[in-house]
Amino acid sequence: MSNKVFELMQEMGHEQIVFCNDPHSKLKAIIAIHNTTLGPALGGTRMWKYNSDDEAVVDALRLSRGMTYKAAISGLNLGGGKAVIIGDPSLKGEALWRRYGKFVNSLNGKYITAEDVNTSASDMEFIHLETKHVTGIPEYMGGSGDPSPYTAYGVFVGMKACAFKRWGNDDLTGKKVMVQGVGHVGQYLVGHLVNAGAKVYITDINQERIKETIEKYKVEYVDPAQMLTIDIDIYAPCALGATVNSDTIPQLKCSIIAGAANNQLAEEKIHGRQLIDKGIIYAPDFLINAGGLVNVAAEASGSYNQEKVTKEVEKIYGRILDIFKLTEDENLTAQEAAMKIAQKRIDDIANIKSRL
Repeated sequence: MSNKVFELMQEMGHEQIVFCNDPHSKLKAIIAIHNTTLGPALGGTRMWKYNSDDEAVVDALRLSRGMTYKAAISGLNLGGGKAVIIGDPSLKGEALWRRYGKFVNSLNGKYITAEDVNTSASDMEFIHLETKHVTGIPEYMGGSGDPSPYTAYGVFVGMKACAFKRWGNDDLTGKKVMVQGVGHVGQYLVGHLVNAGAKVYITDINQERIKETIEKYKVEYVDPAQMLTIDIDIYAPCALGATVNSDTIPQLKCSIIAGAANNQLAEEKIHGRQLIDKGIIYAPDFLINAGGLVNVAAEASGSYNQEKVTKEVEKIYGRILDIFKLTEDENLTAQEAAMKIAQKRIDDIANIKSRL
């Protein structure tokens, strides 16, 4: 991988990768900054037991690239960045987060961090002790708290737009929805779906989350191994990425894919087209899951207003429909159409900045 890092960076358009190491706190982190044309790179930090350092590097690169397009298509004046910490989330503690905060601070605001998989507002509180370049800090500290509810609400809004495209109305009553992953975002999404009258199935590998979600919402659990065997209307991947791939697409029994996970397509160019061939509507992940970024971006601006954030998140509905129109007008996949719109904004702003 060491011989391929620059090759991958050039291929994906990255500006910078920062490797962070601290033996005392057992911190091993990778901060990937993709593009800062629109503004400082804002993106969360996830903690995961990666199988290898190479896997962690690729994940950081893919995630940070997605954040660039997520900010651009959402009209935010932010660039794309993401960080991953290699390690067991159960072992995280104050020393690790504060040391990580110092690394974030060393970038002088070029990268702003936030929550992600296996990180929380309390973790951001520790980071905040060492740097101001962090969002999603607890409300009692003047932050906006956990952004997960806004991510989930955006996915719900986007799902309704997909339903309108597929069935001519956005009523989810009676629709069968499989939510894969009931962590913070997935569980909030389940709540919206249950309230909307949908028939919700859940799957996860975390028994505690499964039990909690079933007790709270009275939904039906499906073993992960059986997930693809059930006839459903909507598949909502809300865990890790690449679950839409050459193995799963032939097995999918749904009309819509609309979920919160990042990088849902294992191979964008191949699998986006395969979904079209199978007649499945796909909501580009970096657009439909942008609600959390919209929320922390408002916090980072210093003028946070919850009502305004909610209205901004609701714009995902119209943006999803715009994407679908472009797919038809130019024979593009949904992913290609979303990236084209996002890239145009980045190019337009880069052109403005390059001129006197």
